[in-house]
Amino acid sequence: MNLGKLKKSFFGLAVAVGFATVMLVAPARAAEPKLLSEHTDWAVYAFQDASLGRVCFAVTQPTSWEPKNLRRDPIFFLVTNWRKTKVLQEVSVITGYPYKKGSTTKVRIGSDTFSLFTSDDGAWVEQAPDEKRLIAAMRRGANMSVSGTSWRGNVTTDQYSLKGVSAALDAARSACK
Repeated sequence: MNLGKLKKSFFGLAVAVGFATVMLVAPARAAEPKLLSEHTDWAVYAFQDASLGRVCFAVTQPTSWEPKNLRRDPIFFLVTNWRKTKVLQEVSVITGYPYKKGSTTKVRIGSDTFSLFTSDDGAWVEQAPDEKRLIAAMRRGANMSVSGTSWRGNVTTDQYSLKGVSAALDAARSACK
């Protein structure tokens, strides 16, 4: 992934993170995320929220996606740490389109497959043990694919590089201690 591309998509990321924060705590206002560090194909950001406290996350965008002709908003894969609530390494996907209601998203790293539940344009791991397995697989892997189905029935597959993910995860977690 080109980190310059990620920086250009920062506005979309700020909007997405702000939207996610607003959905969690409507009256709270989050500050714009600040870039803390870059780690090959991953970046680490943090922001302060009045209700949630400090929020730190590692983020990347796909290196490729299919189908190419499908219009989508910016796509992100995030691993978030919420200092105040002590939630560590919460995996989420912002897919750039609303998911088909009731659908799941599949994350594949090598021979490991993980299922994420979807809501609107986001996807999350349902069980904490699965999240820990997914993080461990990300640290071991080189590439990751994320497949989902849009509300219109379009099946998409996004390819991500895992180069730099371990350093980014460590930096995000450390920034929210």
